[in-house]
Amino acid sequence: MRVRRPAKIPAVPAGSLLLAHPALRDPNFRRTVILLSAHDGAGAMGVVLNRPLERRLADLNGEFALGPLASVPLFAGGPVQTGQLVLCAWQPQPDQAELQIMFGLDPEKAAELQGQPGVKLSGFLGYAGWSGGQLEKELKQNAWVVCPMTPDALTGETGEPLWRGLLGRIDHEWKLFAGEPDDPAAN
Repeated sequence: MRVRRPAKIPAVPAGSLLLAHPALRDPNFRRTVILLSAHDGAGAMGVVLNRPLERRLADLNGEFALGPLASVPLFAGGPVQTGQLVLCAWQPQPDQAELQIMFGLDPEKAAELQGQPGVKLSGFLGYAGWSGGQLEKELKQNAWVVCPMTPDALTGETGEPLWRGLLGRIDHEWKLFAGEPDDPAAN
């Protein structure tokens, strides 16, 4: 497989998406889409958007079972602290071209937001984290493709189709890479 090399390592602000390069084989991140919640000199943190657990907060514990957040979907957020729940919300802004993204909500704040128009809540078990300089090193190694956030990235497809769709939007060549089978003999 030919590996595309960016001309320079892009700045990756919080709110960006990291798409796993098609050649990335690490099982923790293979074909993942990560929403970056923080990135500075100390490191980076985000949650994996496309690994639904097919469970709801009600399934997690009795605290949520009968509460207003019972129906919030759960995702495998990443390999760090997989027992930690991270509640996130996003809401389209009035012009519908941008999203307000809120990370690490406490359950009371999440319950307040739940009834607001257009708000989508998700729970993530664990998160993805990088120490200072680690994400930059991985970007230099072409492990990630940086993609700007779009509102439909959080409201449409999930699983591997989300990863494929976002890569395919970048350009035709990325769409071809995303469509390659794991086993070339399956072509």
